[in-house]
Amino acid sequence: MKPDRALPRWRKSSFPVTVTVRRGDGREFVHLFIKFLRVAAILSLVACTGPNPLLRSNAHLQLQGPEATQDDVNACQKKAEAAGLKPGTSRSANAAAGGSLGLIGGAAVGAAGGIIGGATGVAIGAAVGGGLGLIIGLAGGAYKPLEPDSLYADVVVRCLIEKGYEVSGWQ
Repeated sequence: MKPDRALPRWRKSSFPVTVTVRRGDGREFVHLFIKFLRVAAILSLVACTGPNPLLRSNAHLQLQGPEATQDDVNACQKKAEAAGLKPGTSRSANAAAGGSLGLIGGAAVGAAGGIIGGATGVAIGAAVGGGLGLIIGLAGGAYKPLEPDSLYADVVVRCLIEKGYEVSGWQ
């Protein structure tokens, strides 16, 4: 890559030295993109978690503390999974379902709206509508409330009640 310009720099002996300055060669963008991918990967792993029980505050919960409580919840969930039960929906599954429905619905609405412009209008309308529908569907699906499988929820709730906790719902 050729230098954009040379800048004179003076030493104590007044002898000129040239310093080359280069403009960005795209490495900054690559590093920024890699950071974005890392954050997206971490967020997608967090999104894969299933529903968790929501516990009411009682004397047993306050005596146990948050770490021991989480250990008890994990033990009850593992007990249910060892029995062959599945937790049900996860955020990533909800987001995928919402995204696919949004993509199809948005493309259909966009194509119908683009009929006025002829074939080009239909194609542009379907593309724009599908893209917006996908984004809105992904966001809506990711924030949809998580509902566990009923048998899985019953086993986990029964286990937590036996340990002294009160379950008020799922999150």
